[in-house]
Amino acid sequence: MTERDTQPAEYPRYAYFRFVLIVTGKTERQYLPELFSSLRATGTCNFEVIQRVGQRDPITSEERLKALRNGKKMPDKDEVIGFKARRYLKNDPYYFVLLIDDLEYDRRNEAQEVFERYRLALDTILNELKHRASVHFLVNMLEAYYFANAQAINAVLKTALSDYEGDVEEIHHPKGDLKGLYPRFNEIKHGGAILDKINIEHVLSPPDTCASLRTLFAWCVKVLETYSDYDCTGFYDKYKLHDGKLSEITGTQLDNF
Repeated sequence: MTERDTQPAEYPRYAYFRFVLIVTGKTERQYLPELFSSLRATGTCNFEVIQRVGQRDPITSEERLKALRNGKKMPDKDEVIGFKARRYLKNDPYYFVLLIDDLEYDRRNEAQEVFERYRLALDTILNELKHRASVHFLVNMLEAYYFANAQAINAVLKTALSDYEGDVEEIHHPKGDLKGLYPRFNEIKHGGAILDKINIEHVLSPPDTCASLRTLFAWCVKVLETYSDYDCTGFYDKYKLHDGKLSEITGTQLDNF
């Protein structure tokens, strides 16, 4: 019998879903739930950070990867991720896990391998629960998305910026750019205040930008669609899910339900 078989035959129409976050960044640990305020405002779900972990590098040894895939013991620090997720998922079908990593520009070429390492940790420990956990990247770091909603930066730092022209996920060093604009920029203090003012619908309004961030929101909406009778049409409009760009790496999880 699988975990799906033990779930309620039908999730109630007005089920309340809880997304628990495992993050790698300092600002994310304190403030990332603010990024999801437009989803929380619907009364359908809540977001809570449950742990901050160190970033993982790719496992480059094919022999080691093969051994792990065949059930050999994984590194303890990877097991911690899986067991933390399982603790929340095993007793409550309304919990879902989001593992969210800052993907700095220098690590972009390793994204697929890093994704696979996180995914392997979750899949191995969660087993039949693995479809209720997903891995996502903030590209290139959380601060990139501030530039897609310049009014939020201006309100906090008293700057006079306009929205970034182009895809903010292509900005090489957004945190450094913010410090260049405002030398006293503090990623936690000021970053938290900016996140509180971010309009995520505005950030995702250009359909050809923010593929990784849009995929994160698409996965959350997919949860609501799959496990309840909520009408999610509005979410598709808000986040440009019908025609918006999605991540080729993390988007593969959208078919795992």
